Amino acid sequence: MKRLLLSSALVIAIAAPAAAADLATRYPVKAPVAPVAPVFSWTGFYIGANAGYGGDKYNYDFGVPTTATASTNSSGFFAGGQIGYNYQFANNVVLGLETDLQWSGIDGTLNTVTPGASTNIKSSLDYFGTVRARVGYAFDRFLPYITGGMAYGKTKTEGSQFSRTGFTTFDDSDTKVGWTIGGGVEYAITNNWTFKTEYQYVDLGNSDYGIGTNAVSVDNKFHTVRAGVNYKF
Repeated sequence: MKRLLLSSALVIAIAAPAAAADLATRYPVKAPVAPVAPVFSWTGFYIGANAGYGGDKYNYDFGVPTTATASTNSSGFFAGGQIGYNYQFANNVVLGLETDLQWSGIDGTLNTVTPGASTNIKSSLDYFGTVRARVGYAFDRFLPYITGGMAYGKTKTEGSQFSRTGFTTFDDSDTKVGWTIGGGVEYAITNNWTFKTEYQYVDLGNSDYGIGTNAVSVDNKFHTVRAGVNYKF
């Protein structure tokens, strides 16, 4: 009888750990939870640089009242910088304000030959800038937007004429304020660096020089296409 009890106890002692091990393996082991990548936000200040190409036409009205009209193509490169601020709402709408200033090489030259006279006129845009609102919709790191606001710039017109009465020259400049409208797309390469491409139409109005028959009025309108980078703080 004692041998039977001892044998039973020994079997139970051996079997119990094995049964416990079997029970333990029946519970699934949960994999560690991977960290969730933070959602990108466009909110914040930024500063950057850009370069592009622009132009259209210079249209001239000569004399007051107008006695003749002419036009010439304008084109050239420009480069500058910008600074601004964006705020992204919970519905992914992004509102921003941006100002930029550009050195400009946009110019155009008009050459005319009439009986008894040869005229050369060159108009140029020394610099221009804008102060604009931006409205866009964020698709995570991709931001298409429209923009518009105030524009300003310094224009210059110089000319010379050979005629039967002699040689005359003209040189004057004008600082103008106008408006601009356009749109673009911006992409966040990293959490701090973004790349953008943008189109703008700029209208700085007319520059009027001289008086009477020696007067000339030049309109200052042009298109721009630019690319740039921003550093977001």
